[in-house]
Amino acid sequence: MTAMHSRGAERLLGVAGSPHLLLVEDDPGDAFLFEELLSEAQPDVRITVATTLAEALDALRPEIQCVIVDLALPDAQGLDALRQVRSHAPNTAVLVLTGLADAHVGVEAVAAGAQDYLVKQDVDGALLTRAISYAIERKRADESERQLVEARALSRENARLERGLLPVPILNDTTLRHHTRYRPGRYRALLGGDFHDTVETADGSVHVVIGDVSGHGADEASLGVRLRMAWRTLVLAGHTGERLLDTLDAVLRHERWAEEIFTTVCMMTIAPDRRTARLHRAGHPRPLFFGPDGVVAVPDEPRGPALGLIPAVRWPSLDIELGDSWGLLLYTDGLIEGHVGDDGDYLDLSGLMELATAAHGAGQRGDVLVDGLIAEAERLNGDVLADDLAVLLLSRGDG
Repeated sequence: MTAMHSRGAERLLGVAGSPHLLLVEDDPGDAFLFEELLSEAQPDVRITVATTLAEALDALRPEIQCVIVDLALPDAQGLDALRQVRSHAPNTAVLVLTGLADAHVGVEAVAAGAQDYLVKQDVDGALLTRAISYAIERKRADESERQLVEARALSRENARLERGLLPVPILNDTTLRHHTRYRPGRYRALLGGDFHDTVETADGSVHVVIGDVSGHGADEASLGVRLRMAWRTLVLAGHTGERLLDTLDAVLRHERWAEEIFTTVCMMTIAPDRRTARLHRAGHPRPLFFGPDGVVAVPDEPRGPALGLIPAVRWPSLDIELGDSWGLLLYTDGLIEGHVGDDGDYLDLSGLMELATAAHGAGQRGDVLVDGLIAEAERLNGDVLADDLAVLLLSRGDG
């Protein structure tokens, strides 16, 4: 490498601290010249020299930022040396050295994963330091891009999984209109601790449920999915009412990770003639009933405590007359716990009833009604609602 010379070597660009390099070169003269050029460019540079591939692999450490490897070594020829270095240090930049007659091998090396190549006879101090700096930065960029691609792939996989866990209603009655909205409080999540489901059974009854697991994280989302799937399984197996809630309470107690975890539930069964409904509430907010006379909240009593709080309790039922034309709005407390005004008051049930009465009186129905209620709650809150949110509207006729 006698043609190698220095023309005002530069410091290693973009390399923080004292860079540590591994030089794999079996020619002592070439190795000496490399060290001289690099030391001139950055006096505190640390250089480890290996004369064989075996020595190089043994010397590889996480702190080494760049490996400069000759492709003509006593124990490795051509791209084999590159492949083994990359296999042992996949996160380290690699710069390969070739002879004048083997420049094409350098191009092949870059295609095989090296960050750059240098022809020995053309190297000077400035070129060498720039090549090392750019190789390190290029490796960092490649690693960042790889991590970004992996993160995006994982995000898409999680999104597909979460979408698969959201319920598809089992509803064959075309006289009923079914509208839902679901929005988790977790940033960029598709699934939260709230859950809802709708199932029409063989006898013509339509069963709906909405629930809210205490907390907002991924664990709560997982528990919500398990409870919803347990509810659907129990309904399809013919369980209803208190018997179903007893079993759901047992599932919660077995599946939760701490005794303080509880779940509120509102469960309703619409009779086959669609004129009556039976309601069970376990610590959950009161549904709204849309009828010919306007909007009212269902009576507060009878009701029971949330699941997971008190063992061996009762969840009494409430029978509701629906009539021919009606709507039932079930929701989680994320809809009514936004703030209103400057005093820090919550929207609460009374505020929701005002919004629903105005919207229903203005002729809003279905998706327009549900979206309008959420939008108004957010407008009054001055921002998006922070808690998990689930809304289910089931209606018949002009309800």
